[in-house]
Amino acid sequence: GTHSRVYPQGRLYSHIIGYHSKAYGKSQLEMKYDAQLLGKGDITLTFNELRSGYDLNLTIDHDLQQYAYNQLNSRNGAIVALEPKTGKILAMVSRPDFEPTAALLEKNWKEIVEREDSPFLSRATQGLYPPGSTFKIATTAAAYEQGKTNSTFEDTGVFETGGIKVKNFGNAVHGNLTLRRGFEVSSNFVFCTLGFELGAENMLDIAKRFGVDKDLKFDLSTSRSQIQYKKMNDVDAALVAIGQGQLLMTPLHVALMGGTIANDGRMMRPFLVDSVTTVSGITVSRSTPQTLYDVISPGCAEYIKNLMIDVVQNGTGTNARISGIEVAGKTGTAENETSKDHAWFVGFAPANNPEIVVAVVLEYDGGGGGSNAAPIARNVMKKYLGK
Repeated sequence: GTHSRVYPQGRLYSHIIGYHSKAYGKSQLEMKYDAQLLGKGDITLTFNELRSGYDLNLTIDHDLQQYAYNQLNSRNGAIVALEPKTGKILAMVSRPDFEPTAALLEKNWKEIVEREDSPFLSRATQGLYPPGSTFKIATTAAAYEQGKTNSTFEDTGVFETGGIKVKNFGNAVHGNLTLRRGFEVSSNFVFCTLGFELGAENMLDIAKRFGVDKDLKFDLSTSRSQIQYKKMNDVDAALVAIGQGQLLMTPLHVALMGGTIANDGRMMRPFLVDSVTTVSGITVSRSTPQTLYDVISPGCAEYIKNLMIDVVQNGTGTNARISGIEVAGKTGTAENETSKDHAWFVGFAPANNPEIVVAVVLEYDGGGGGSNAAPIARNVMKKYLGK
């Protein structure tokens, strides 16, 4: 005589469906779509349909979701896969996660809440991280617009100015570099120099055009990516240019940044709920693709896409290569002052007609984005494309 929620997939969708507890309330889709799940709407229904509530039909590819979850393999972090031309979320996993069954949730609530690694926090949508070198995508867009694509740099391995000292990953010294090659090898020297030369105003402008400090208008609650400077100067801009300093982004947002390049400079609004239907199949509402922001010109996007192809073919992202398919990508290793680095990768495939964008962050991984995050993104893209 009592109702209970059954979760056939266990933890797999805990950060998408969320929890539903009489004692502790609701989260995620359970909270955002509560009215629809209860069958509240302006459509005339039969008595049986009223008792059933509405169904949420998601954009998630279940096989890909399971595969991505297994790819994290107990490591903390997130994977977001989406369709760049529509904004459809194809897979979205976060670790650590939790067991959503109400009885177990309520029994273990105190322990879950007190855990230092915060299992209730959806890393994909609410985790804020320095994006590291993945943000060089945005910096390159600003450089393109300011006519700096033919610049050359004498990379000494260390950028030093105004009290900051930034080394290249692995203490590498690259010597004479073009912007293109600097992007391939992910030279911090090149991009700190660019950020400093572009200045605070240009770096702030490009960050905001890519959606930093703005709402992503998603189906779930998301943290807003942010630049936390009260007043940003040119030295700060040098750090932001390499995705460090006071810049923080969510994995969902980094995926959308990659998707902007894949989609000719337009960032699509991400969505997870494809449609809402009644038990008899009447459609109550349906999501349609919408442009969230027109970020950069198609020419600028094409330029960056070619640089991202170079990264995978000849640069830091060779571990993302897929035989027979051209992949575009950007690695990132985000430094933390007090603990191990985060490993990042964002990429899309096929590069000439992108069907999938994947962003991966491995939290406090300690390894490089090229060595640790890129293979995971490659595997997820490969799985989706059936290769």
